[in-house]
Formats: sequence, structure tokens, C-alpha cells
Amino acid sequence: MNIVVLGSGGREHAICWALARSPRCSTLYAAPGNGGTAQVAENVSGLDITDGNALVGFCRDHDIDMVVIGPEAPLVAGVADVLRQAGVLVFGPSAQGAQLEGSKTYSKRFMLDNNIPTAAYGTFTDAASAEQYVRDMGAPIVVKADGLAAGKGVIVAGDVETAVDAVRSCFTGAFGEAGSRVVVEECLTGPECSLLAFVSGGKAFCMATAQDHKRAYDGDLGPNTGGMGVYSPVPIVTDEELAAMTKIMEDAAAATAREPFEQDYRGVLYGGFMLTPQGPKVLEFNARFGDPETQVILPRLQGDLVSIMEAVAKGAPQEIELSWREEWAVCVVLASQGYPGAYEKGKVILGIDEAEQLPGVTVFHAGTTFNTDGELITNGGRVLNVVALGSSFEEARERAYEACDCINFEGKQLRTDIGAKAAAGRASWD
Repeated sequence: MNIVVLGSGGREHAICWALARSPRCSTLYAAPGNGGTAQVAENVSGLDITDGNALVGFCRDHDIDMVVIGPEAPLVAGVADVLRQAGVLVFGPSAQGAQLEGSKTYSKRFMLDNNIPTAAYGTFTDAASAEQYVRDMGAPIVVKADGLAAGKGVIVAGDVETAVDAVRSCFTGAFGEAGSRVVVEECLTGPECSLLAFVSGGKAFCMATAQDHKRAYDGDLGPNTGGMGVYSPVPIVTDEELAAMTKIMEDAAAATAREPFEQDYRGVLYGGFMLTPQGPKVLEFNARFGDPETQVILPRLQGDLVSIMEAVAKGAPQEIELSWREEWAVCVVLASQGYPGAYEKGKVILGIDEAEQLPGVTVFHAGTTFNTDGELITNGGRVLNVVALGSSFEEARERAYEACDCINFEGKQLRTDIGAKAAAGRASWD
């Protein structure tokens, strides 16, 4: 098959890496791609991945058999709908399905309508009402920009004034149009856990569990980021919790194949969970593979990703089969100095080849490109995802950090405690 993957981050490099390993993948493109995707695919620059008509033209010119949509923006923009109407096979939900991520209000209503456990909330279109709700509810409390904010529109406020400031920031443009409507919800307690599923024909095929680290600094301190590290599976999840999360994902998938959905959901549904004392509750749904969860999930996936994605895109759930390697996977993100705030680009990166010579290590590129001298350089806040497989959780962690030590660029920033709480046990969250 001739396949094009849309996107430019670590998630897209991991997807390209897994697709390229399939004997069914003839030609692979990444639009626009990055320094890592260039190793396994042909990067395509200058193509607007939110322009469905431009993508249709590209598919016709290059005999594309399937489009895999990585990031959320093209999904919310309805790119999958335009491609499907043109007869192109697409891995990714419709614009309607993508609203599960594109609007937190839409997503919360979906959860309530389908009896999916989640936090109590209020939705507001003006600051005064939201501020009053915050003062009435008290703290801790969570403030969320309703729309897409690149993973940074969520503020967990430990006191009322911080929450009020967050509300005002949303309504004064800190997150652009995404903050024109605000969701304020109760602050759930417990460890977080992600469970992703391939969804097609109203059926959910759950992947391995993963646990991201959102805060920028060691000890879960600092601002939220797009993710500073992740591991899979999650050792603290009980069998009962996994069964409950799986049922929630199955219930959500079934709901996407009936009214008011005009077309069944075909892609990945990401469930972000809090493992509360009352059981797992959904913090959020995303309409695509997680980043960086994908980088630890796909290396553990056994089987042919091309065939899985094709079955999802065709609406043929009966053809989907999943199995997982027994190894543990740990990913540590190497970021630019200053991330998630302002940072400089263009720093030369050295040592990736040395890192990948270590057993079980793969380095996925998130924010890289090449300079005019052909050198690999930094081109984003999150630069590299250093992934290691191991026969035990601790072995995978040690390998990942050993590989991180091999890689250098000016201002390299990383958390040194990815997986430390899980290694210490569930009591670490008490």
C-alpha cells in the first residue's frame, strides 16, 4: 500500500516507524514529517494538512491507498470527511467524532449522555459566571479551555485565586479561540492512566495501558506540557480497574456508532483516566493516538499495523487482531531549554546513533529538522523521545536513561524521575 501519514511530531515518527516495518507498506510519505520520519518515509513539505481538497489532490497524484491522520487539528477541521467523500481510505474519525477532543463541553455531554463516569463540571462563556462557580465550588479545582490548546489549556488550581486567574487568562486570549468557552470541573484524585483503543464499527479494541508525565519538572512540579515521559504497561493498575476502563472504552465506542453520530468512528479513541477511590473516571477523550503514549505502545504491538489500520478505516472490526510483547517500555522526552515556555531552535543534536546501539532502544524524533549543512538540529519544544524496551520495568528505565546520556544538544532538558512513582508502588500517590 501507498500510505501518507499527516503530522510532524514524535507520534507521527512512531507511526511511520511501525508502518515501514510492514511488508504491506510499499511507499510511505510523511507530511510534513521531521528529521526522524525522513529515515523511513519521504517527507512532503508545503502541503497544508488541514486542507482536505489539497490532500485529495496529493492522494490522486501519488496513488495513495490510505491516509493516516496523526494530529487533532486536521481531524477537527474535517479532513477525514473530505477525503472519504473523494473515495480515499482514511484512518481517523469524522469532524463530528473529533469533537470528542475538539470541544470539552461536547465531550462532557457525551459522557453524561452515555453514563460514562467523569468529574462534575460547569461550562461558561463569560468570566464572571465562571469565577462565581469557582468561588462556590472551592479548591482544588480544574480550569480547561474548551477548544484545542496543544495540550496546554488545562490548569489544575490548588487555590481559588489561581483558578480565578486561570479563568481570566482563558477569556483574555491566553489560549486564543480555544478559551472563548471554559469548562470548570471538580479535581479528581488518584493516579492518571491512559487507555487507547482502535475503534471501528462501534467496537473498541483496547491497547496496552500507558502513563504519561505532564508536568515539566521532577516531582510533578512546574507547568503542564505535552508530556515529558511515559511508560507501558502501568504496573499499579489492578485487574478490576483495567476491566472497568475497558468497559468504559467499549461503551464509548458503541455510542459513536449510533445517533447522533452520522458515521461510525474509525480511528483511535484515547481515554485519559483518573484512578479515583470510587473507580476509574474519564478526564478526557482524545480523537487520535496520544503523544508520547504512542511511542511506548507501538513498539510493544505485535502484528501488522498496516493491516490493523486498514481494517479500522474500512469499518471491518472483525479483521482486527491485537497482541502485545511482554517487554516493558519507557520513554523519556528530551526537550529544549525553557520548554514549555519560550525556547531557541537550531541546536545541533549529537549521539542518537550511539544511543540506538544500546539493546532495545529506539529514538523517535518530535521536533527536529536539518540545517543547510545537513546537520540534525532542534526544531521544537519537545525534541526527542528516547524509548527503551526491557524485560522488567527497572531494566527499561535504566536503558532509557542510559540512552539519554548518549545524546547531547545545547540546553537539553529532561525529567530524571520518569516512572519513579510507579516503581515505588501505588502508595506513592497517597
